[in-house]
Amino acid sequence: MQIRHSTKEDLDRIMEIYAYARQFMADHGNPNQWGPNKWPPLDLIVQDIAAGHSYVCANDDGKVIGTFFYLFGKDIEPTYLQIDDGAWMDDSPYGVVHRIAGDGSEKGIGTYCIKWAYEQCGHLRIDTHGDNVVMQNLLHKLGFTHCGTIYVHEDHDPRLAFEKTFH
Repeated sequence: MQIRHSTKEDLDRIMEIYAYARQFMADHGNPNQWGPNKWPPLDLIVQDIAAGHSYVCANDDGKVIGTFFYLFGKDIEPTYLQIDDGAWMDDSPYGVVHRIAGDGSEKGIGTYCIKWAYEQCGHLRIDTHGDNVVMQNLLHKLGFTHCGTIYVHEDHDPRLAFEKTFH
C-alpha cells in the first residue's frame, strides 16, 4: 500500500469509499456517526483536496482503497481545545486524522493510514464516536490512549478523544 495526496480525479472514488464506510458503520452498531447527515459532504472533501489535507491509500495495483484527512501543527483542531473527563497527554504540535475510511477490499487499510500519519509527526490525536467500537479497538491496538471527551460541530454526540505520542 501507499499514501499520496488526493486529487480532484480521486473525488468520485473517495465519495464511494465514504458511502461504503457509512453502510459498514451502520451494519456494525454505529449508524449515527456519519449516517444521518451523510457525512462527510462533497464540498468539504473538495476543500480538503484543494488545501492539500486529503490523502488516499492505494493498493499495490494503484487502486484507491482508503482515504483520510491529515494535518499537523500547534492547536490545529479547534474542537480539541476543550477536552472533558480527562486531559491531553502532550501539549506539543500534533497531527490529526479525520474522516478515515476504507473500502473493505483489503485488511489493514485503517492501520496502514494511521501508522503513516503517526510516522509523519510522532504525535497524533484522533477522535471517534462512542458507538464506533471498530475504530476504538483499532486505536487501542495501535497504542493510542483514551484521553477524554471532545465535541464536534457536526452533531451533539460526544466523541472519544485518543492520543499517541513519543514525547
